Amino acid sequence: MTTDANTPKFRTVEGIATVDSVDAFVADVAELQAAYDTTIQVFDARYVAGRAHLERAVELAQRATDRDDRIADDPAVEILLYAAGRRQIRRALEMGVSPGDCPVVAVVVGGDEAGVVDALSEQFQPADTLDPIDERRLCEFFAITDRERQATAGTISDIVCERVSMLVVEK
Repeated sequence: MTTDANTPKFRTVEGIATVDSVDAFVADVAELQAAYDTTIQVFDARYVAGRAHLERAVELAQRATDRDDRIADDPAVEILLYAAGRRQIRRALEMGVSPGDCPVVAVVVGGDEAGVVDALSEQFQPADTLDPIDERRLCEFFAITDRERQATAGTISDIVCERVSMLVVEK
């Protein structure tokens, strides 16, 4: 869990999820949300550019909620949209889980975070999924060009966080 007062408070759970049916997986997550009165968003970790990416998405989603300026009605979807840097839910869902053994990272915000972390930890096979990042996949998903990479001293994670931040400007 983050400890810096300037970053949003949330927990993450990393691992490998065996997804037989995406719909059933999403339904199971929704049941956990209701049972623990929390917000959960599970990502295919290959589309996440590290913890800073998740921090920025959660921060902006929470700020939009605080300002009553959300894009989506569901807080988990709001986090997804910011993480994807897209306003269209369908396009943002590409960051979601896929059938088979999928490397995942779940963001857990509010409510009984510890309970959800325990429950998800039992469902996922333990694995560090946030490092290393899949630069090729991230460049493709976030439309980061070689020219853009050459023009900045920043990392792929920095560029992705900039894309996430730009969603606020595009609103």
